[in-house]
Amino acid sequence: MTEKKKKSAPKAEEPVIAKIPPAVKGKALAKKTPARPKAKVKARPEPEESESLEDDGVQETQTKARGGKRGRNLVIVESPAKARTIGKYLGPGYEVRASNGHVRDLPKSKLGVDIENGFQPSYILIKGKAKILKELKQSARQASTIYLAPDPDREGEAIAWHLAETLGNGSDGRIRRLAFYEITKRGILSALETPRSIDMNKVHAQQARRVLDRLVGYQVSPFLWKTVRYGLSAGRVQSVALRLICEREDEVRAFVPREYWTLDADLATRKDEVFRARVQKKDGEKFALENEAQAREAAAELGKQSFQVTGVRTQEKKRNPLPPFITSTLQQESFQRLGFSAKKTMVVAQQLYEGIDIGAEGSTGLITYMRTDSTRTSPEALAEVREYIAHTYGANYLPAEARAFRSRETAQDAHEAIRPTSVARTPASMKHHLEHDQYRVYELIWQRFVASQMNPALVLTTTADITAGPFLLRASGSRVKFDGFTRAYSSTLIDTKAQSPAGADAVPEVENTKLPALAEGDALKQLAILPEQHFTTPPPRYTEASLVKMLEEKGIGRPSTYATIVSTILTRDYVERDRGKLTPTELGMTVWKLLAKMFGDVFEVEFTAKMEQTLDRVESGKDQWDQVVAAFYGPFKNDLTAAEAQRETLKASLAEESDKECPECGSKMVKRYGRNGPFLACPRYPECKTTMPIEEEAESAEVPTQPCPICESPMRIRSGRFGKFLACTRYPDCKGTRPLGLGVPCPECGTGELVERRTKRGKSFFGCGRYPACTFAVWDRPLKQPCPSCAYPILIQKRTKTKGDYLQCPKCKARVDEGSEAVSGSLDH
Repeated sequence: MTEKKKKSAPKAEEPVIAKIPPAVKGKALAKKTPARPKAKVKARPEPEESESLEDDGVQETQTKARGGKRGRNLVIVESPAKARTIGKYLGPGYEVRASNGHVRDLPKSKLGVDIENGFQPSYILIKGKAKILKELKQSARQASTIYLAPDPDREGEAIAWHLAETLGNGSDGRIRRLAFYEITKRGILSALETPRSIDMNKVHAQQARRVLDRLVGYQVSPFLWKTVRYGLSAGRVQSVALRLICEREDEVRAFVPREYWTLDADLATRKDEVFRARVQKKDGEKFALENEAQAREAAAELGKQSFQVTGVRTQEKKRNPLPPFITSTLQQESFQRLGFSAKKTMVVAQQLYEGIDIGAEGSTGLITYMRTDSTRTSPEALAEVREYIAHTYGANYLPAEARAFRSRETAQDAHEAIRPTSVARTPASMKHHLEHDQYRVYELIWQRFVASQMNPALVLTTTADITAGPFLLRASGSRVKFDGFTRAYSSTLIDTKAQSPAGADAVPEVENTKLPALAEGDALKQLAILPEQHFTTPPPRYTEASLVKMLEEKGIGRPSTYATIVSTILTRDYVERDRGKLTPTELGMTVWKLLAKMFGDVFEVEFTAKMEQTLDRVESGKDQWDQVVAAFYGPFKNDLTAAEAQRETLKASLAEESDKECPECGSKMVKRYGRNGPFLACPRYPECKTTMPIEEEAESAEVPTQPCPICESPMRIRSGRFGKFLACTRYPDCKGTRPLGLGVPCPECGTGELVERRTKRGKSFFGCGRYPACTFAVWDRPLKQPCPSCAYPILIQKRTKTKGDYLQCPKCKARVDEGSEAVSGSLDH
């Protein structure tokens, strides 16, 4: 082929059919080169899907023919930050470049999977990558060896394969794969000593996942568009996470609280040491009170008795350290301790892994690879941390042998646990090199790893049995005998908060932080009898941490997908955060009910978990990827056909009729869904196109008093992408809007009203409606309730795992417990 002909050929925006057969065949991706002219006849994709990339195949062939001299070794990674760190260690004999993630993907404008031809995917160049690839190809032509070093997981292996196919047509013998498990000099040199070929089993496993997700997303989503509203989407794994949240919400809504009572007694020793005990039994039988009448009767009877200690026992309990972090536990603990979302945690951890400039050492990776399900640790790291513990904390804190932790049976065990690359880099010594969030995550990882190799903590628990006539009461107290691993990683060893039972079948003991010295036969003085009302509680709604934990326990997803699963269902507006809890929106509940009815077997928890195991079998070479996809697609296609046949019936069943009449034709308005939420529409559409906000029906009693800021006409409540707001009643002639007020005056200026706003990233906060004239703002929802301590005009709602719901003064930080007289009934549930 001449150079002139080459220039007239179609450019590289044409898709390339990826001929990846079962793993044993290992055929390379077809590339448009002079030796493969058939690539010219491939169907042209949509223009916006890809960019042209001049094929340098002829020039490369000419370079080889002239015996062109090879230069430095080329190392390609995903990110510029990782490239800078690695380049520092490799020196002038290596050129390190970044691909900025994937270079090819399936097209966005069509399915991109040839179902009739073994589910072969059609990859195209990702928009914006033409310049990067051109530079990479120029460097590759002159390189002695091309090292592909994306992350050491399935996604990274796929990136490496796409680069190999693009740079060398998959057959260039200079291409080798490197796997960096830590971005340090030791980790990089170790990887260079053991280069390998691309693991096609991993590539097949990633491709199987990608094709499965594309088949589900691009065929179920249009069904949702036609049935509910345009723009909705359904993901193979994300829909199962939505299922878990919606089913938990159904449990919460169906839960009927049951009343029960406990009976406590405040007692004192002869030395006037006061403690509290709780009734456990009466006449040798389990003690249970169901209502106030029973509680008062029992309290009156208990008050007539004399109290005596009949038994005291002390038990030493071990609190063993937890294993070092894996991906899921890091996300959970980061949420619990730092309040970070799973996505934010992984972004920060990626920065720590890729390298931070720490002064004299330059850019250095501070932690090992952060997508892992294994708790194992290298012998070198164990030796280093044990030496550190002995030197820093003393021999009492060092176990005789290094601790080994068992990973889950489903763990792939491909990488080490998440740990610092060197325990000598303490959080304190790194603090001035790190941003605030980076420091907090690094401190968490460092402390957890060091603590995992320390001796257990010892807690002495003393339990006293006390008799009072037919009643048996019990009190317990604990003290820490040896702090053990908690010296490095603070943990709650003594829980002083009695937990409410889920079903009132068990009566929790009263835990006193310190129990006075008691002996069998001691007589006790009665100070008060305290009956207390309780109600059983529903199962808690998921938080990001508990959802990730559930996904891991159920075998849904893998370490690299947890953060994406959670963030996806949030960005789709199927789920929203309510003070840390994940609550399904009305749209989310509607979508799930529809999916459950028509695709219940595809979005079933156990089925999805088995699919993850099947993908693991593909990675190990036991199953072939195309056969896995074919086995899934048959039943899925049957479900899709049945759903399409019933689409109109399903759509009609979702149209909830209201009491509002259409002002144009008199028909009963029905609820529909748009991109800004539900609204009322005429059922005779398209003959009648009348619509109105649903607030006119549900909230007609709310009449805003503020006039339109433009024309001074009355305003009404409307709903938008970011919640409710006030809009002019003359819309669309007048487009005046105001934020919806909370009815709480601004405590700073006294004239403005506090309103709910959103940051650029979508996070809610509350600020003065007179902004920018008044800049008062708080993260937590304010209440029009003065502080009982300093008389500040508002309190804010707070919720923590240990303290539950409470109110706090934003000025003096005084805490007001829920249910106290000062704020009774104020909490927004």
